[in-house]
Amino acid sequence: MPIRALRIAGLATLAALTPTLAFAHTGVGEAHGLVHGFLHPVTGIDHVLAMVTVGLLAWQLGGRALWAVPATFVAVMAAGGGLGVAGIEVPFVELGIALSVVALGACVAFRVKAPLAIIVGLVGFFAIFQGYAHGAEMPEDAGGAAYGLGFMLGTALLHFAGIGVGYLIGRFADMRGPIWMRAAGGAVCLAGVLILVGVA
Repeated sequence: MPIRALRIAGLATLAALTPTLAFAHTGVGEAHGLVHGFLHPVTGIDHVLAMVTVGLLAWQLGGRALWAVPATFVAVMAAGGGLGVAGIEVPFVELGIALSVVALGACVAFRVKAPLAIIVGLVGFFAIFQGYAHGAEMPEDAGGAAYGLGFMLGTALLHFAGIGVGYLIGRFADMRGPIWMRAAGGAVCLAGVLILVGVA
């Protein structure tokens, strides 16, 4: 996907979210659920790290991965959210979220070049835990569909942020771009270990 298309998509996402954020304090029906859903993934450090790193990984892999990796995460996360809303038990959710930060950070740090199907499978596996947490923690007064749309938009925005960071590192770091990218992955992986220690 060309860089220009990514910029346009990012700006379109922000434009679409602007009216939603303007209604953040109304507490009325669909707007209430949408805002709650949007804020959930962007206010937890474990969620933010995992989702931004999905974008970094997609940028690092390039090609079809640039859209396939984030799209898979969002789609499978929505399914996981449905499990949470339905009250279907998913074991080891907090552990899965912490491990997602470690694993995704390690993929970026070690520049993993596995086939796209394996990367998509890995990302999808961890997205189940992330989505379940969003669905299970949905406020009682939030509309389900609006809340789901909100956390999907929040997640997509974090993926765009990760792709944007990857682009900036690649563009402005010149020859040292890969080193900075690996350092970012290593920092995320280390943060994931710290989160994991807290969970265990």
